[in-house]
Amino acid sequence: MAKEKKQPRPKAETPKGFRDYFGADVTERKAMLDRIAAIYHRHGFDPLETSAVETVEALGKFLPDVDRPNAGVFAWQEEAVPGGGSGDWLALRYDLTAPLARVAAQFRNDLPSPYRRYAMGPVWRNEKPGPGRFRQFYQCDADTVGSASVAADAEICGMLADALEAVGIARGDYLVRINNRKVLNGVLEAAEVREDQAADVLRQIDKFDKVGRDGVLALLTVGRTDDSGARIEGVGLSEAQAAPVLAFLTSKSADNMATLANLAAAVGGSAVGAEGVDELSQMADMLAAMGVAEDRAVIDPSVVRGLGYYTGPVFEAELTFEILDEKGRKRQFGSVAGGGRYDGLVERFTGQKVPATGVSIGVDRLLAALRAKGLAGAEARGPVVVTVMDRDRMSDYQAMAADLRAADIRAEVYLGNPKNFGNQLKYADKRGAPVAIIQGADEAQRGVVQVKDLALGAKIAAEASVEEWKSQPAQTEVPRTGLVAEVRRILG
Repeated sequence: MAKEKKQPRPKAETPKGFRDYFGADVTERKAMLDRIAAIYHRHGFDPLETSAVETVEALGKFLPDVDRPNAGVFAWQEEAVPGGGSGDWLALRYDLTAPLARVAAQFRNDLPSPYRRYAMGPVWRNEKPGPGRFRQFYQCDADTVGSASVAADAEICGMLADALEAVGIARGDYLVRINNRKVLNGVLEAAEVREDQAADVLRQIDKFDKVGRDGVLALLTVGRTDDSGARIEGVGLSEAQAAPVLAFLTSKSADNMATLANLAAAVGGSAVGAEGVDELSQMADMLAAMGVAEDRAVIDPSVVRGLGYYTGPVFEAELTFEILDEKGRKRQFGSVAGGGRYDGLVERFTGQKVPATGVSIGVDRLLAALRAKGLAGAEARGPVVVTVMDRDRMSDYQAMAADLRAADIRAEVYLGNPKNFGNQLKYADKRGAPVAIIQGADEAQRGVVQVKDLALGAKIAAEASVEEWKSQPAQTEVPRTGLVAEVRRILG
C-alpha cells in the first residue's frame, strides 16, 4: 500500500497587504468611533450597516477598469446553478458610499427623505499594497441623501468639526476647509477652457500644493521639467486663459468675506460660478450661526482634491499641528477627512437625480494623529490581574475578580501555571495590567489582600532611590472588604 504523502504545513502569515489588529488597536479605534458616533447621533443621523458583499454592477462606478470586473476590487463570479446562484459577479465593498446609493434606491419608499445616515466598517481594495497602504482598512462616513440645500453641506461641516473635538483634537489644532465645484466650473468658463481640456486642467490644479502658483501656470500653459528632469507637457492654455484659474487658486484671504469677494472676481460673469460663490456665502453664514467660527471652518479655494468627482461644495478636515516624521523632521499632520456633494450617484439606480452630500473620516489616520498627540491609549489599559498563590483556593480568587467586575473594573484571574509567582507578574506586565492582587494563605487567614500598583512600581524602580522606595511602597495591604475601593483609588 502506497504511503500517503504528507501535506505541507500552512504558513502562519497574513496575506500581503493585510494585517491583524490586537487589543490596544481595536480598543482605541472603538473608543474613537464611539465618540464620533455619539456626535452623529446627536445631529439626528441614524446608523446603517450594509453587507460587506455587493454586486459588481452596484459598485461599477468605482471600478478602475469596467472591462475587467475584478480590477480594483476583490470579486468573484457566483456559480450559476438551478435554484442557486445567478452567475452574477460579486465583490467585497470598495467603500461605504456605493452601498449607501444602493440602499437609498432600493428602500426609497421606506426611508425618510432626506435620509441621514452614518456607517463605520472595513472596506477592501484589490490594489498594490505599500508602506501604510493596506488592502483592508476602516472607513467612517456620514451622509445626507435627498436634500439639495447647502444647509445639509453646512451641517456636515459643523458636525465634522464637533466630531474632531469629541475625540480630543483641540480647537486650533484642526481646520475644516471648504470649496465649491461650481466656482471652479465658473472659472473654467471664464478662462474659456474647452470641454476636452477640462479634465487636464483639473489634474494640473490638483498639483497646486506640490508645485505652487508658478508650477501650475507652467502646467496649464507650456509645460515644465520636474525635479527628476522629466518633461511634463502643458495643457496648452494661454497665460490670459490661465489667469482666472490662478486667481481662483490664490484667492484665499484673511477672512471669509474677502475670500468670497476674490472668488466673485475670479469667476467673472459666469452664472454657474456666481451660484457657487453664493452657496459658499450661505454656508459661511450658517456655520457662523451654528457656532462654528472661522478658526474651525473656513472658505478655502486651495481645496481642489476631489473636484473632479463632486458636484457642489467640497470640504476636508486638516490637522494643523506638527509632528516628527521617521527621520526626525517636523511636518504638518495634514488631512484626516474629506467629502462633498455628489448629486449624481443614486441616479445610476433610479434614473432620477437624487441630491446627496457626505464626509468620510480616515479612521487609521485620525487614530495615528491621536496617538501622536498622546490622546489615545488610556482605553487600552489592561485588566487588573488577580494572582494565584494557592490553586486550591481558586474560588476565592474568582470571587475577587467578580467583585471588581461588578464595580465596572476590568479584571481577570491568572489561569496559567501558578507555581512561579514571578511569571505571574511578567504576565501582568505583558497584559498592560495597572494592578495585581495578591493573597496567600497568611493574608487569607487575616482577611486581607495585597494590592500592587504596577505602574507606580515600575516608576519607582526606574527613578527612585532606596530611601524613596521605602517611603513610597507600590504594594499596599488592605482588608479584603476594601479591595474594590483601593483598586479604584489606584486607577484614579
